[in-house]
Amino acid sequence: MFCMRRLLLLCLLGFVPATLADPIAIAIHGGAGTLTRDSITLEQESSYLAILNTAVQQGYERLRDGADGSDVVRETIRLLENSPLFNAGHGAVLTWDGTHELDASMMLGQSLEAGAVAGVTRVKNPIEAAYAVLTHSPHVLLSGSGADRFAEQQGLTMVENSYFSTPRRVEALKLFRLKHNDKSAQGGDEKFGTVGVVVLDAAGNLAAGTSTGGMTGKRWGRIGDSPLIGSGTYADNRSCAVSATGHGEFFIRWQVASDICARVRYQGLDLEVAANEVIHEELAEVGGEGGVIAIDPAGNVALIFNTEGMYRASINRKGEKVIGIFREDDNTVINGQGLSDG
Repeated sequence: MFCMRRLLLLCLLGFVPATLADPIAIAIHGGAGTLTRDSITLEQESSYLAILNTAVQQGYERLRDGADGSDVVRETIRLLENSPLFNAGHGAVLTWDGTHELDASMMLGQSLEAGAVAGVTRVKNPIEAAYAVLTHSPHVLLSGSGADRFAEQQGLTMVENSYFSTPRRVEALKLFRLKHNDKSAQGGDEKFGTVGVVVLDAAGNLAAGTSTGGMTGKRWGRIGDSPLIGSGTYADNRSCAVSATGHGEFFIRWQVASDICARVRYQGLDLEVAANEVIHEELAEVGGEGGVIAIDPAGNVALIFNTEGMYRASINRKGEKVIGIFREDDNTVINGQGLSDG
């Protein structure tokens, strides 16, 4: 079985060009959580790896062609939002009441401009609404029906709330309701299902974006870290770009995304060291589960998580591609020479 999975990775991972004159890099995630090889079939694993590979490869090629980082973040997240595999956009989890409330955010490292939406119910691609807030409003965060109306006025594609539903999410809500009484405010296992993208473009600018459907069975307008700048998303050309996935309440309280960037900027820490400190020390000590993807101005990439797995893919400044789901996939790298385990 391991050989089959390894062969699958070999087939998916294509040639990536050598380092360009101006470094570029991209990293994506599709959520972190209790992901073990026994929890999904080989067919399901193949589907996840395929879309992760498509997303990271298309994003990298756009960066190689000189595309602006903000465009690549939006395009890549939109691809993930349109997939039923992830808890974002089409495929988002359901609230206790059987509806969908979606969150998203974006931040640009050059200007520190940011935009976000929370609790939208009719925007087909919430990441586009977040970008519209960034570019066409004086605000950073809009929520609920007001955010929906703003998105509609901006000419974004609107859909019925049922568009986001899939049989898998409907069944997940049924099971969640059976396990919890009607006073429960705690979300279900899908709380870690978020998508995110961070990039370094050829102009040397960082950008980050995150999108989610939140927690299965969430109530009372609960909002997690994904639309909160500094918690789930942050980008600053002087330090790094970060997108987070995990138990949002911990990521909010510990300001995970901005904390990692602050350690890089003010303490001069290596990106991976900073991310490891926050995820494996600060969060782990208090029971906070999840992970981050991050990129620094030199094009170094960090894919850090303290859970059993995280859907992830990246191509760093050297053109090395990583795609993985489980913890043991962490060193699966292809650099144009072949797959290595070192």
